[in-house]
Amino acid sequence: MTREEPNLIRAKDIVEAEESMSHPLNENSHVIGTRMSSFTGLSRVGVSIVRIPVGKESFAYHSHYCEEEWLYILSGVGIAEIDGEEHDVAAGDFMGFPAPSVAHHLRNSGDEELVYLMGGESSAVEVADFPRHGKRMVRRGPVAELFDFSAAQSFAAQDDD
Repeated sequence: MTREEPNLIRAKDIVEAEESMSHPLNENSHVIGTRMSSFTGLSRVGVSIVRIPVGKESFAYHSHYCEEEWLYILSGVGIAEIDGEEHDVAAGDFMGFPAPSVAHHLRNSGDEELVYLMGGESSAVEVADFPRHGKRMVRRGPVAELFDFSAAQSFAAQDDD
């Protein structure tokens, strides 16, 4: 998208840039949104506006090791699962997940779209766990890989002495 104002993204451009996606580990995941921060040149933080259709969920229940994340509900109602407990959320509610974070997830429990702002850090490296799936994601730049917990091998650093 070419714009005359590199530090400003207009409402119409936000709508035109919307993308739909689903998380591969959750068949009920469906979000529609725009990563607004990238259009203004921000590279160290991410800010997106996201919509979850009725009856759908955000991503998959997950936790972050490196990147902090936050969500601010603009409209609609939902259920936030945070560290294994469910919480009703609605417009004006804010959630913050300092790294390393507890596992979290959001689903639309209402009869209209759930709309929220989501943001956080955009580090060169991120590690996230999907505890219900026994998976760990490692992202290095734009490349993300999933690994089974069962395939992990522990090792201890050895002294060079």
